[in-house]
Amino acid sequence: MDKERISYHESVQNMYERIKKDSMTNVWDRYEAQGLGGDPDKRCMFCMGGVRCDLCSNGPCRSDAAKDKRGVCGITADGMAMRMMLLRNVMGASTYHYHTDQTIRTLRETAKGNTPYSIKEPDKLRIFAGRLGLETSGSDSEVALRLCEFVEKEFNRPSYEPSLIVELLAPPERNEKWRSLDIFPGGIYGEMMLSTSSCLTNVDGYYVSLALKAMRLGVAMAYQSQIVNEYCQDILFGIPRPHTMRVDLGVLDPEYVNVLPNGHEPFLGFAMVQLARKPYWQEKAKAEGAKGLRVIASIETGQEMIQRWEEDNAFYGLTGNWISQEAVFASGCVDLFAADMNCSLPVAPLYAEKYNFKLMPVSELVAFEGIEARLNYNPVEAEKQASQLLEMAIENFKKRKILVEPVRKLPMKEAMVGFSNESILAALGGSLDPLLDAIKSGAIKGVVGMVSCTTLRDYGQDVHSVAVVKELIKRNILVLSLGCGNGAMQVAGLCIPEARKFAGDSLKAVCETLGVPPVLSYGTCTDTGRLADLLGAISGALGGVPVPDLPVAAAAPEYMEQKATIDAIFALALGLYTYVNPVPTVTGAPNLVKLLTEDCREVTGGLMNVEKDAVKAVDGIEQHIMEKRKNLGI
Repeated sequence: MDKERISYHESVQNMYERIKKDSMTNVWDRYEAQGLGGDPDKRCMFCMGGVRCDLCSNGPCRSDAAKDKRGVCGITADGMAMRMMLLRNVMGASTYHYHTDQTIRTLRETAKGNTPYSIKEPDKLRIFAGRLGLETSGSDSEVALRLCEFVEKEFNRPSYEPSLIVELLAPPERNEKWRSLDIFPGGIYGEMMLSTSSCLTNVDGYYVSLALKAMRLGVAMAYQSQIVNEYCQDILFGIPRPHTMRVDLGVLDPEYVNVLPNGHEPFLGFAMVQLARKPYWQEKAKAEGAKGLRVIASIETGQEMIQRWEEDNAFYGLTGNWISQEAVFASGCVDLFAADMNCSLPVAPLYAEKYNFKLMPVSELVAFEGIEARLNYNPVEAEKQASQLLEMAIENFKKRKILVEPVRKLPMKEAMVGFSNESILAALGGSLDPLLDAIKSGAIKGVVGMVSCTTLRDYGQDVHSVAVVKELIKRNILVLSLGCGNGAMQVAGLCIPEARKFAGDSLKAVCETLGVPPVLSYGTCTDTGRLADLLGAISGALGGVPVPDLPVAAAAPEYMEQKATIDAIFALALGLYTYVNPVPTVTGAPNLVKLLTEDCREVTGGLMNVEKDAVKAVDGIEQHIMEKRKNLGI
């Protein structure tokens, strides 16, 4: 593969050379090997079209809409493709909510005084509890326990009982729309059961019904899983506020003991940072010959951490997003890799053996072939577990130093991180008015929430995401970046004030006035709910303008996995123009394609657009934004 097909980032391009030299299996070669006829992007056309099914013993079946060739059960190509999409959405919702469940568990034990954490944001605790209609008097612990009890009861509502969380947090016009479509959800657990049960063979084979159930599940997930999760993490660990953070592979220095919490849950990562900031642990590392001990943030666990806590010599920086993972391993700088619930590669044990680092699963969800040791996160034991992890890393240092030749002087950059609803309001002087005025005047044409993963489909790591975002800001469209795509923007240098040089003149002027980048680092994929809440606030500030009528859009230039698919379906339910790439596996289902890309506008106000070319993709987004501006008379 040429460098551009590997990655946008020079650091990863360089590390690929080492990985190849060391004859290690890697994500790029594995991707290329999956291609057909020498084309790395070519796959079985039935699979690419979403019209292959092996859910029952009569299969695998393949459908062809043009010939009305159906599955043995009689399901059409449209039904087959949408059923598989809904099943992927169930996996995404389930994983999102696993994280939320762990957050509530942690908040409850913290309120009882059983963890090393504290309630850092008592004001937000009371504001959020108040939004949910709860009594906010009493101690912080009493309010927190009240909140935990309420949300868990809500999560367990059956699907036929409307969710109070959705009712209280979603924009009123969306609640009305969802009720009119019969997609107003109950509790998240009941919704997952409803969706999964609908996908059984010979139960629901109608693509429209399945699509509506996917939207219903997406609404339940966004308001119950995502918003509750992120706001409770804010309460525990702090509201994200703007600050600078070191990023890219150069944050790895082989002379230090380097501990990498990785995945999506920040709990043990924060516990390790609290310990690493104590002289005892720094001296313990130095006694083994290291310059000190560092916790290095990685992937989405890293994003959760860097958005909230500032850098120092103990909490040193962020490596990048998930495709960077093998490059991180091969640097020869890692002493311990703590793998929580998401985004830890099954191939990691081979890299642990080759580059001599300790690989430790810290979630019951995660398992690696050949790795028997584990340390499943328990909030009551979090400090003890964090101590054990740091001990393992320090013990590993001498062995790693002797046996592995490290890669030195990899690139290191800086990013401004920590934007949230509260910090955006603070930057605007406590009111949305300056942002709304900038939009009304045309200085900012509109806002795009870039909620993306990273993938190797069609392009190298982050190549397409960077191209799309640069094109957006060039056209004076402000970008909020989330997910693994946020790591892409940070490492690419687009999340610093100096990146305004890539922006159009009027957006550049706004950025100069506020001292912010044209791409605001807004968190993880889980922050999709936070973004929806911001849009609800903008809608309310404009006097109740429906979300579908706002000059905003969602973009996933490099979506990858199941959590991303439910994010996209929720965006459609919210009424957003939603750009996705790569082309989803539904192209063999013409009626479903029409529903998503055309008819959905008449159903929820949302619309899906697919386009491989970055300029054409932004043409579509800009046209949508300009239409909305015209309709609003601005």
